[in-house]
Amino acid sequence: MSAPARPASPGRPKDLEKRAAILDAAKALFLARGYEGTAMDAVAQTAGVSKLTVYSHFQDKETLFLEAVKASCEDLLPADLFDVRFQGPMRQQLLRIGKALFRLITSDEAVAVHRIMGQQRPAGSTLPELFWDAGPRRIHEAFAAFLRAEAEAGELEVSDCDLAAHQFLALLKGECHARLLCGCPAALAGDALDRHLDATVDMFLRAYGPVRR
Repeated sequence: MSAPARPASPGRPKDLEKRAAILDAAKALFLARGYEGTAMDAVAQTAGVSKLTVYSHFQDKETLFLEAVKASCEDLLPADLFDVRFQGPMRQQLLRIGKALFRLITSDEAVAVHRIMGQQRPAGSTLPELFWDAGPRRIHEAFAAFLRAEAEAGELEVSDCDLAAHQFLALLKGECHARLLCGCPAALAGDALDRHLDATVDMFLRAYGPVRR
């Protein structure tokens, strides 16, 4: 006689719950204390797990920091942001992307991480380059792939999608992002934000919108 099947346990598996708790603790501590000021012991204590558990999920502090950066980006950006559906006017698609990206780059979390990365580091530190690959570069590549697909579908006329993605992001950041990094008040919301997004997308489309024949 076979043994009765064990009922599935509700919720996420324990190891995934612990990993999520560790990431949540790391995000909070890195933002509050900076990279150098955050110890793995503190992450373990805040997450309510052992230090051994932290290392079983993330091999070192550098890895944990990079995974926290990735998780923060995923938290703030819609999962389908760069899906190519060819639905709706190109301008509306770009406005949706621009609004989501602006929310990310001007968030307290993103500004704090940029300030952390701007701190002086030992010569030869690989952390800045690894951070760039984990956050900004991943977003840039996803957006460039979106532009490439839209260009292939005839919705845009772009010969260099990597360059165009850089240009769009530079327009989007504008003065507001620079002021935030300097610690100056720079909030954009409501009509002011709408005007900024409209101007960004309209300028981009003047350069890369398709020529209708």
